[in-house]
Amino acid sequence: MNDWTSLADTAHLGGWVIYPLTLLAIAALAITLDRAYAFWRFGRMPRWVEEAGGDNDGGDGGYVELAAQSHNGLPRRHALSRIGRLLADTRTPLWRTEARIEAVAAQIERDMSRGLWLLETIVTAAPLLGLLGTIVGMMHSFRLIGGDGLVNPSGVTGGVAQALIATAIGLVIALVALFAFNYFSRRIDRLMDDIESFASIALGDLRLAAGQADRAP
Repeated sequence: MNDWTSLADTAHLGGWVIYPLTLLAIAALAITLDRAYAFWRFGRMPRWVEEAGGDNDGGDGGYVELAAQSHNGLPRRHALSRIGRLLADTRTPLWRTEARIEAVAAQIERDMSRGLWLLETIVTAAPLLGLLGTIVGMMHSFRLIGGDGLVNPSGVTGGVAQALIATAIGLVIALVALFAFNYFSRRIDRLMDDIESFASIALGDLRLAAGQADRAP
């Protein structure tokens, strides 16, 4: 109970700036949880793909077989599943499949980046709101200082406390949002590298198989 009372007192001292800072904190938490679930559900490469790919020499069609099977047992919106469906379509010419893979890869990157622009905005907006709270608190303190000296010492200290609390909360929100943004940005880069590598080797296997079929008597 005392903890909740302390939080309420802290929010009261922080002034009206605490309310938009609270909204930013809720938005940052929601985006972080949403992106964490999205990467866990739709952006995690299955271990069997990495293990099978590592043993594949690129000439036995192993990647083509993996591409054909990659969309089985995975969610339909999974990144590997979306690429695998294109590679498994053997009726489409290779140049068309390659163009479709590039388009789908760009769409995957946009989907996985959804909401990160707001997280990046919070990194900048939260400290600025905290700074605004600092300015408001200090202005409140200075108003209590009259021409004849200090009028209300408790009011001045309350204004300074408001300034410090708003700044501290803004910095904490910005730090958490910054770590989350950098982490998800790195995950997106790694996911796109994995997709590009997998698709490139699979397309190479398909080209090799097509060339061998043309040379066959």
